[in-house]
Amino acid sequence: MTTRLPVFRLLLAFGAGLVLTGLPSPSRAQNVVVMVNGDPITDFDIEQRSKLDQLTTQKAPSRQDVINELIDDKVKLKEGKKYGVDPGVSDINQSYEGMAQRMRISPDQLTKSLESKGVRPETLKNRMKAEMVWTSLVRGRYKEKLMVGERDVAQAVQAQTGDKLQIEGTEYKMQPIVLIVPRGSSPAFLETRHKEAESYRARVGSCEEANSLFRSTPNATIRESVTKTTADLPEALRKVLDDTPIGHLTAPEVTKQGIEMVVLCSRKPTMIDTPKKREIREKMYSEKYEKTQKAYLEEIRKAAMIEYRNR
Repeated sequence: MTTRLPVFRLLLAFGAGLVLTGLPSPSRAQNVVVMVNGDPITDFDIEQRSKLDQLTTQKAPSRQDVINELIDDKVKLKEGKKYGVDPGVSDINQSYEGMAQRMRISPDQLTKSLESKGVRPETLKNRMKAEMVWTSLVRGRYKEKLMVGERDVAQAVQAQTGDKLQIEGTEYKMQPIVLIVPRGSSPAFLETRHKEAESYRARVGSCEEANSLFRSTPNATIRESVTKTTADLPEALRKVLDDTPIGHLTAPEVTKQGIEMVVLCSRKPTMIDTPKKREIREKMYSEKYEKTQKAYLEEIRKAAMIEYRNR
């Protein structure tokens, strides 16, 4: 039966107009290379991660480097479960969709792009899950250790440049609004919702009016207020908010949630950190994070049961 299985698969592939090339044989795919706390890493896992790494770095990684990455992922996931950090399928899919959105493509297009390079989408999702777990663990367990003091930042800025620490900026207080559009809705329905959004823009003249209206409107929601400064927002969004009268709604925008707008509650001058100060703070945080996560990973790897079977 096992000798005829590849032929059967090949016939199916040709019948579907597909060509199966570069896929590992079942025996090789199931060959266990390493056991990590009783969890196997197979040749197929290594081949998939190698292809993903080469795709993202444009360099071919060594086999041992890939094995070490996979071992790291296994111990990170186990440590996450120990502390109740275990993202579900919906969390991973949301992160996957977010990556596609940042690449300005759809999740389906991202999947097809990966598959064209011989990478299963699950390979990327598995790596994303390990990264999500690890970031949450490190930031959660070592929150105080990772804090960057204002005095340390100020001293670093003065030592490097002598520049001032703050400049004038703008503070924006706003509330996001969503008119819900179910997935799969027709273009006509979307257009109707868009026209509704424009009619609401003509009616709303304050945040109080927006809250009163959208809290009582079916299939609509108004979220809690958020406050952002010039330094937090991209230039295009700052221009939109600067051009929007206080108490009014921004132009409707189609997103995966539906039709989104923002009601601008206030806009006032404030002092914000200079770009150089922000840059130095982020660099100091990154250095602390890297040092902390490296020591943490070494600790849990030493405690892990790692058994090589076949390299």
